[in-house]
Amino acid sequence: MKIGEIVSLNIGKPIDVSFPSKAIATGIFKTPVDEPLFLSSLNFTGDGQADLVHHGGKDKAVCVYPFEHYPYWENELGRTLDPGAFGENLTIRGLVETDICIGDIFKLGDALVQISQPRQPCYKLSLRYDSPDMPLKVQDTGYTGFYFRVLEEGMVSKSSRLTKISSHPKAITVAYANQLMHHRKDDLEGMKRILEVEELSESWRSTFLKRLEGNEGDSRERLSGER
Repeated sequence: MKIGEIVSLNIGKPIDVSFPSKAIATGIFKTPVDEPLFLSSLNFTGDGQADLVHHGGKDKAVCVYPFEHYPYWENELGRTLDPGAFGENLTIRGLVETDICIGDIFKLGDALVQISQPRQPCYKLSLRYDSPDMPLKVQDTGYTGFYFRVLEEGMVSKSSRLTKISSHPKAITVAYANQLMHHRKDDLEGMKRILEVEELSESWRSTFLKRLEGNEGDSRERLSGER
């Protein structure tokens, strides 16, 4: 049974920053906390998101990032990274994108959570690291992290463990979902297969359905912040 260790529990409210010629609000700057926090169906107490169209909501209540990827990015960026460096609520060890599947259910402290989709990197990472191609690099490596929806609310502490209690029968890994979204855009059978996973987030379901209809939107705004 897969078990993940919490390296850091991170929260933060949105702040205004400049990018590059306008002010934007972002919740990407998270700070580690030591005290237990209540996890509701929307977020941890004390946490918040600025762009509620693309972040937050019940399908994306908890952002998770594997600590195993930190050395790669520290080498890439030439700097040491503190936990929460990718705006994640949970920095974890022991569960990476190839290990876990959409719809898998985990016990997290007193809460019950379920994987809903991979994290889609956006231009806020460019802002944080002054690196315009950072979102594309994260997307291309597949080191994206993922989101939880909350099935049962409860208290969570840094000492809590992520214990898998249910594996989804379709076995669509987060890594495979990333491949379909970003690199295998003509894989019609793959898209049909992932759409069979009822637990897939509504936003990813909508994107794949539009792609099958030949009506997918443009990802440039997400990656660059430009309209």
